[in-house]
Amino acid sequence: MTTPIKHISLMAAYNQSMNENIYTAARSLPASELLADKKAFFGSILGTLNHIAVADTIWLKRFSSHPANYTALSQPPLMETTSLNQQLFSDIDLLYQYRIALDKAITEWADSIKEPELNVALTYKNMQNISATKNFFSLIMHFFNHQTHHRGQVSTLLFQAGIDIGITDLLARIPNE
Repeated sequence: MTTPIKHISLMAAYNQSMNENIYTAARSLPASELLADKKAFFGSILGTLNHIAVADTIWLKRFSSHPANYTALSQPPLMETTSLNQQLFSDIDLLYQYRIALDKAITEWADSIKEPELNVALTYKNMQNISATKNFFSLIMHFFNHQTHHRGQVSTLLFQAGIDIGITDLLARIPNE
């Protein structure tokens, strides 16, 4: 039986693996293709990858305020974020290095979470400085769902550029019982 804790670890491993596939594919394209406006929510492939990194950074900072004081979230140098369409890096290789550090922190953090910590109500401020208090487990699920949503967009943009990144379904990572 899969527990919420096992599912979080599964999502972190899936996240890391899919990011590796996406970045391997994206790094094979010329910079002009990565920067080309594809009329996606965040414009280009690079714009969308930056958005995912920005959102992950924002959420990891929020998660670091959890009373459990997750040490894995203090390890990567989390960049300052000012907007959801911020370009953290204009170079794919620099963004990839930041992505690797984020994914390492996410995986270590996910593996450190204990079941009782999931029922905490986490208070944070959104990008408009409006406070919200929501269930921690639900926020974690949103975090991973958001990544998957935008990676799906990048996958489509890569496919349109002639690159198939292969199987992206979480189902392929769910172990048989």
